[in-house]
Amino acid sequence: MQKRTLSFWEIWNMSFGFLGIQFGFALQNANTSRIFETLGANVEDIPILWIAAPVTGLVVQPIIGYFSDRTWNRLGRRRPYFLIGAILSSIALFIMPNSPTLWVAAGTLWIMDASINISMEPFRAFVGDNLPERQRTLGFSMQSFFIGIGAVVGSALPWVFTNWIGLSNTAPEGVIPDSVKWSFYVGGVVFFLAVLWTVIKSKEYSPAELAAFEKRRLEISPAKVDALDKIKNIRTQLLSGVIMTLTGAVMSAVIYFNDLTKELYILFIGLIFIGLLFMIVSQLRSKDIRNGFTIIITDMLNMPGTMKQLAWVQFFSWFALFSMWIYTTQAVTGHVFGTRDTTSILYNDAADWVTIMFGVYNGVAAAVAFLLPVLARRTSNKFTHMLALVAGGLGLLSIYFVSDKIGLTMAMIGVGIAWASILSIPYAMLSGSLPSAKMGYYMGVFNFFIVIPQIVAATILGFLVKEYFNNEPIYALVIGGFAFIIAGLLTLRVNTQRKIDISEQK
Repeated sequence: MQKRTLSFWEIWNMSFGFLGIQFGFALQNANTSRIFETLGANVEDIPILWIAAPVTGLVVQPIIGYFSDRTWNRLGRRRPYFLIGAILSSIALFIMPNSPTLWVAAGTLWIMDASINISMEPFRAFVGDNLPERQRTLGFSMQSFFIGIGAVVGSALPWVFTNWIGLSNTAPEGVIPDSVKWSFYVGGVVFFLAVLWTVIKSKEYSPAELAAFEKRRLEISPAKVDALDKIKNIRTQLLSGVIMTLTGAVMSAVIYFNDLTKELYILFIGLIFIGLLFMIVSQLRSKDIRNGFTIIITDMLNMPGTMKQLAWVQFFSWFALFSMWIYTTQAVTGHVFGTRDTTSILYNDAADWVTIMFGVYNGVAAAVAFLLPVLARRTSNKFTHMLALVAGGLGLLSIYFVSDKIGLTMAMIGVGIAWASILSIPYAMLSGSLPSAKMGYYMGVFNFFIVIPQIVAATILGFLVKEYFNNEPIYALVIGGFAFIIAGLLTLRVNTQRKIDISEQK
């Protein structure tokens, strides 16, 4: 029994919901800082308020993945989570621009991001569930296409409402402008309808069918099996927990006594928390206690080898992306246009051009999304991803050398190619190494290697730029460019041959 080959339009329908998800994300990313500042946040407080996004993803996605692996009802396996997340996200999108105070807005951001993650996480597993391996690169590339389109339109919507519709782009102190409010309202509607389209127009295989596919695949291509010794596995988990807890405690003490940036606490207190969970679960397993909590924590230790290798690729890729998202405005205004006067026409013109640059790379990502599977079929997923990441690295590095808007726009072409590949090919490589019964969970854990580099970039890049690069943000982009190239080289060592670890998850 094998999965049938889906038509282009079937893959289109099952990916269409990502248009709404990215529409909501784009509005959140482009306007949340503006909303916070309007409601009275100090500039230095905004990064802390923003930490909701990565922390929420870190917690929500593995849990949603775990439960979606075990769900089956009239709507299917993944689609119930699409719908629930869409409803909650749409409500949050309507509330956010009407927040009366800063803390209501910050709380709404947490709810919004958790809700978006409820919808988004199962979409990755949805492709792995429904498509045969030969079509998965196309499936994830289709998601990249909708992500690019949603990002371009969602980011530009306030500008469109101001310049085309005539809505006000200003408002009294403490009030969100109408152009932003109506953008969020439209985003809420688009989010819900796009996800609803996927829910209605797509079908899912039953758990019995998925089990039959898995059995058939293993008969055709037997996996190499590692039988893990239960006691050894428990001891490894305990030791890992102790090391993480001690490392987090020592580094937190270093931060405290050296009065380093407080954002670093988030990274290392989080490490302490995970370490304590590992130690607690190792003790529960030693007493033969087996439940959802112990399985979720233990399976982090038992990640497939391919996933561990891809984790390093993802870390450096997303570190590069966050360096770009955080520092491009300051790098372009200061290094390329030579001004830091935020009240000057030159500064604001340069800053506006950054939004065009971001639109370009998202547009390029949408345009090349369907070219990547063609190249991957002629070469391999690894080689294609390596080329794309190197192109992104060269694009970021080139910003150091350009001196005009045309050069800046050209630099974003390489970034767009990398972005399209990051959103598709790692997931195609990963899905072939995952057991179908844990596809959702491991796709959620894979999100760790998006979130962790975000936290690392947000906490150490500022320190590096200040202490070693004379407060010149352009060097953060240079670091990001090299990170892209390192990620590309690391892709070549990824082994996509499936390997299953069998252990008593107790």
